[in-house]
Amino acid sequence: MGRYIGPACKRCRRLGVKLFLKGDRCYMAKCPIEQGHSIPGMHGGRRPRLKDYGLQLQEKQRLRNMYGMQEGQFRLFFQRALRSRGVTGEVLLQALEMRLDNLVYRIGFAPSRRSARQFVRHGHIRVNGQKVNIPSYKCKPGDVIQAREAKRSRDYAKAHLDAAESRGWPVWLNVDKAEHKAEILHVPSREEIAPIVNEQLIVELYSK
Repeated sequence: MGRYIGPACKRCRRLGVKLFLKGDRCYMAKCPIEQGHSIPGMHGGRRPRLKDYGLQLQEKQRLRNMYGMQEGQFRLFFQRALRSRGVTGEVLLQALEMRLDNLVYRIGFAPSRRSARQFVRHGHIRVNGQKVNIPSYKCKPGDVIQAREAKRSRDYAKAHLDAAESRGWPVWLNVDKAEHKAEILHVPSREEIAPIVNEQLIVELYSK
């Protein structure tokens, strides 16, 4: 299955929850979810009643789309979480949060995860002083993520840091706005990750 290139807001409307795919627009009153738009399609307007499998699939799609991953990538993350110690659902969420593209978004260098992915791909990010252009790069506590010193990199990061500061940074990140960098203090706990999904339903789906 290829990369989705259609309207981002249609995904939010389909799943009935904000996926924060459009950056600053998602925090505005014009957001389709805020305006109460119906689900897309000819027969939109009434959300169908889902059975157990439908609910599990919906939760998986919410999480996968939010982090901008294809099915194969997402399933690989789940399999790794399944083999790890701890609660599988929580380990999965922690692994997704520690992806470099997600961290660039959380810090505020980019307005959305999709933009953050492109920002990383184009070589604008340094991890512990080394260039890293792999969006799925797994970071760890103690790593320092910084925008490249080039004017174009710093200008892009600065344009979005103010908005991120107004919304508040995660407590597990120590952000130095002046230096355009942030240090990972620890792996976030389940309580420190926004309760966006019921991860247990995803575990049940993949366990069948």
